[in-house]
Amino acid sequence: MPEILLHYIWEHCLWAAFPQQTTDGKPVEILSVGEHNHDAGPDYSHARIRIDGQEWVGNIEIHVSSSDWAKHRHHLDHAYDTVILHVVRTADREVFNARGERIPQCALQYPEGEDYLSGLFQAAAQMDSAHGRIGCAEQLLSEPGLLTDGWRKTLLRKRLECKRASIERLLGITKGSWEHALYISLARNFGFHTNSVPFEELALNTPLSYLQKHRNSLFQLTAILLGQAGFLDENRIADADDEKQRLAREYAFLRTKFGLTPMQSSVWKHARMRPQNSPEVRIRQFARLLYESESLMSKILDTNRLQDFIPLFDVAGLGKNSIDIILINTVIPYKYAYALHRNNSEQAEQVLELMHQIPAEDNTIIRKWRVLGQQVGDAADSQALLHLFQNYCQHHECLNCEVGYAVFQRRQLRLF
Repeated sequence: MPEILLHYIWEHCLWAAFPQQTTDGKPVEILSVGEHNHDAGPDYSHARIRIDGQEWVGNIEIHVSSSDWAKHRHHLDHAYDTVILHVVRTADREVFNARGERIPQCALQYPEGEDYLSGLFQAAAQMDSAHGRIGCAEQLLSEPGLLTDGWRKTLLRKRLECKRASIERLLGITKGSWEHALYISLARNFGFHTNSVPFEELALNTPLSYLQKHRNSLFQLTAILLGQAGFLDENRIADADDEKQRLAREYAFLRTKFGLTPMQSSVWKHARMRPQNSPEVRIRQFARLLYESESLMSKILDTNRLQDFIPLFDVAGLGKNSIDIILINTVIPYKYAYALHRNNSEQAEQVLELMHQIPAEDNTIIRKWRVLGQQVGDAADSQALLHLFQNYCQHHECLNCEVGYAVFQRRQLRLF
């Protein structure tokens, strides 16, 4: 048995229907499997267990055989002194930490059977290859309908409520200015995940009012934003082309005029990125959007048909996929939040419907759900499933999830 399978069994509580005990016969209750540690050290941290009635909080180490503890030299490593339970398939010897203290061991009990373990291993491999785990993967593979349409709709609303909370945070920063909050939200979205945090910092450090004073000059808008991002530093552009030199001189003037402080350019990520997605290209596109789109907030609020949003962002030279991402992550949440702010629940429902008109996102998380037989037909589906993975699966909130709770109930019924 590969060790990854034991990790899968442990993490997804497939032992739940079986009594567990230490190798010396003391009952073990597993209250929390802990958080999977992908770095050096014990496999799971912050676990909670009860051995013979006494509760322990600490780390869990998992091996196929007890003898692997010494093979991996854990008995000499003080990082493993906090291990409260050594979980194994086969207990073939006692183990001790670097202080010489004996570590309790549990030969984990779980469903046996060649077909079962073979299917389990395939599910574990699928989840690992997708860089993440879903606790009920095995059940969803055999019964995709466990994830109901009703739960998806709830998850979509929860997703939009989280985005609404982020907008409320920005309204606090901007003293209630919806226009300024939209500017910061759009900037963050132009970072397209990889550079979303630096882009938000750029917007926070470059007040919209300063940009509005020069909104009729694309050259000045570009100079302010590139300079504030740290890309017009004199030491970086000594050998740059004439345009870059002129932008740097313009930024030097505007920086003095407004008392601006540029960011460190080192915060921007460039690795494994296509040229058209580089932060400098995205900043230039953002400058063009601000230049071309006067009264953008009013236009977004007044626009209700999906096809009418496209021209608003097409001016920046963005591709169709990029525009869809901006609509999903900024425009629709913004309109949804504003409708609820105005106590217009009917309009908020209409905004939700726009999600069904946008193609589903395609990323590693969504591909993982598709592996499990889930239909992802539009952005409403992909947003719901992203929220499910990021806010439930990754945090082991299984009992707060409709699918996880259903699986748990079935396991409990099998106990009686």
